[in-house]
Amino acid sequence: MSPVHAHVERRKVSVRGTTSPMMLIYSFFAVAVVGAILLSLPVSSTDSHFTSIIGTFFTSVSAMTGTGIVLVDTRGGWTAFGEVVIAALIFIGGLGFMTGAAFLLLITGRRSSLQSRLVVGAGLGDNRLGMIASLARNIILMAIAVQVIGAIFFFFHWYVAGPLWPGMSLGEGIWQSIFTSISAFNGAGFDILPDEILGGGSLSGLSHDVPALLVIGLMILAGAMSYATLANVVSVRGWRRLTLDTKLVLVGTAVVLTIGFVAFIALEWSNSATIGDHSISSKVVQSAFHTVNRTAGFSTINYNQLHSANLSVSEGLMFIGGASASTTAGIKVNTLMVIIIASFAIFSGRERTTVFGREIPSVNVLRAMTVGAAASAALFALVIALFIVQPGLDFRAGVFEVISAFGNVGWSAGVTSSLNEPAQVVVAIAMFTGRFGPLTIALFMTGRERQDPIRFTSERVRIG
Repeated sequence: MSPVHAHVERRKVSVRGTTSPMMLIYSFFAVAVVGAILLSLPVSSTDSHFTSIIGTFFTSVSAMTGTGIVLVDTRGGWTAFGEVVIAALIFIGGLGFMTGAAFLLLITGRRSSLQSRLVVGAGLGDNRLGMIASLARNIILMAIAVQVIGAIFFFFHWYVAGPLWPGMSLGEGIWQSIFTSISAFNGAGFDILPDEILGGGSLSGLSHDVPALLVIGLMILAGAMSYATLANVVSVRGWRRLTLDTKLVLVGTAVVLTIGFVAFIALEWSNSATIGDHSISSKVVQSAFHTVNRTAGFSTINYNQLHSANLSVSEGLMFIGGASASTTAGIKVNTLMVIIIASFAIFSGRERTTVFGREIPSVNVLRAMTVGAAASAALFALVIALFIVQPGLDFRAGVFEVISAFGNVGWSAGVTSSLNEPAQVVVAIAMFTGRFGPLTIALFMTGRERQDPIRFTSERVRIG
């Protein structure tokens, strides 16, 4: 008998064509393009003229990614049709890239490949192939339910209990409630409130409306926590039975919120340009609200007047973002926690990364560190690109703008309206890149994990 040699070709997943997992990214890019075209029509603009496609693409990407950075005032620059387009883009993008991708596959009836389902399942936090469709459906239903409840509250609070401003019509009350609810849950930061009547941009006119700020903050937090985390907390009784992922999200979110709150209230306590002249209770409310808004971009103060150290803290919060598979961007709280835990393990001389009686697989640690490194490199490149196309831009404000765009937050240090068209393209790229993330792009462009058939002799490299 002689041996039989068989050679099996490794199946590669193309990044081109209709069967590619990258079709999911292409679909959302196509949505942004369609939104830009609709916003460029005269029916969308209050001046009834065609709008620059670069400017409308910027706004479309800002809405779809839930960023909220705007070139013109949303209420003053767009008609009712334009506002509906923006709200639709926020809703679609706010479902999250992975959830939205699964949703598109469901409503079109398109049969997805095994690779596509594995990628979508990884993003949704559930690798059971048979559960992906129902999981995506549950996420969509939860998102709709929360936004409907929020809209009902705003309508009763702003119209039934008493008009938000004199002469507010029924139609205005309904649309304000729906738009604000969609924008809040999806962390978009867009608003259509009349600044000239309420006094101030964004939510400045609501700085003393504690019930509204509380509900908006809770909706932002719900969107940033992800369906997987909320479902696990609701369905499981007791801390010990929660999944490790949920525990890391809860602890990480609590730590990030605490750091943001303490930094904001300490640095702005005596700043008369922000909250220095407010009462103690108002200072506490404003500090808590702006800390939660690290993933949304609403504001009740002028960020041009913020303490410089607080701007740096805000940049860190925006870079982190919310939980994985949520409505937020950034490197995600899960990623940050894995990096921190792995770093402590290395410092303490342990070979394995363990926490809460569980071991985190080395592949997760490597992916978390890769995401952190890739995000940092992307930000560095985007900042350089911004100042290449617009060298006269204020450095501090420009860096803040890029990080805000990458984190899909929407806070601005006051330079958005002065961006030229190439700079608008750079910021739009930052929004799109931050929304879908380095790891997601890597997953889609990689056919599957490969095991090296050959291992070479190891050799140490000097570190530090």
